[in-house]
Amino acid sequence: MSAEAEAEYFSKDFEWETLRQEIEDNPSYQYHLLPFTYTPPSQQEEIQVSEDSKAWKRFHLRHSSGKFFKERRYLLKEFPELVSCKEFSKVLEVGCGNGSSAIPILRGNKDIIVYACDCSSETLERAKEIVHSTDIFAVQNRFHPFFCDFAFTGFPKWLVCDSCVESSSLKQQEYSSDVKEGGVADKSGSYVSRECGCCIGGVDIVSLIFTLSAVPQKKMSSAIMECFSVLKPGGLLLFRDYGLYDMTMLRFEQEKRVGFREYMRSDGTRSYFFCLDTVRDLFVGVGFIELELEYCCVKSVNRRKGKSMQRVWVHGKFRKPA
Repeated sequence: MSAEAEAEYFSKDFEWETLRQEIEDNPSYQYHLLPFTYTPPSQQEEIQVSEDSKAWKRFHLRHSSGKFFKERRYLLKEFPELVSCKEFSKVLEVGCGNGSSAIPILRGNKDIIVYACDCSSETLERAKEIVHSTDIFAVQNRFHPFFCDFAFTGFPKWLVCDSCVESSSLKQQEYSSDVKEGGVADKSGSYVSRECGCCIGGVDIVSLIFTLSAVPQKKMSSAIMECFSVLKPGGLLLFRDYGLYDMTMLRFEQEKRVGFREYMRSDGTRSYFFCLDTVRDLFVGVGFIELELEYCCVKSVNRRKGKSMQRVWVHGKFRKPA
């Protein structure tokens, strides 16, 4: 059976509004609904913000075994644009982790090029090992991982330089000859275009899959602006992340709240839970055009424990104006 045939994608096992009513009527969940009072920024807060990336690096080191890896095969059904996009389209996968999203994308479209970044160099090495061990067509020339903590440092200029952003010549330029040859790597391992020498001219698609929720809330808008800046005019951003009242949110104890709908795990990693209005405000606020935005509500069954869990994710598609 093919990977595509094995993949399953559901989005409406129950209605989000029904779940919302159940949660808001339950006294034991009331602390999740309370306003959160923010204190003025302090030196200690800035130190904490700088610790976020370190926490995720430690997380990936602990979960570097193959047992933790689970390929996200549903992505091709959720985002068919990854299969139907034009030849030699460039995808930027932000927060690639161990390659669980990159593999189905590369397998589903033999002409697509994936640039994948993460804030952990150890995780990137693991991703390279996993991806290169597959039998995917010409994977060495189509998968380009690079280190980047995009929410704090922004994306490297070899993706798209300032002059190309400002120039109208950034219209759908194709560098297929570069891609076929694997590009030119600079000293940091980044890939630059042989045609213009300054950058690859931007990407056609950005995938932001369970990444934005790990970014501190106050950094989200600037992080999305970074994604906007590296997209070509008319390019797509594909979004999937934790939704409001997801089972994971309800498991957090009150003392784990670090913001409104924002929580800190015991290992120092954080997670935010999105409502549709928040997502819309964030993306439209930086210039994106909303194409699709909805809750995906799925019942997950733990057969060993005999428990049914209600999972909520937010699915979105946004376009950069042409």
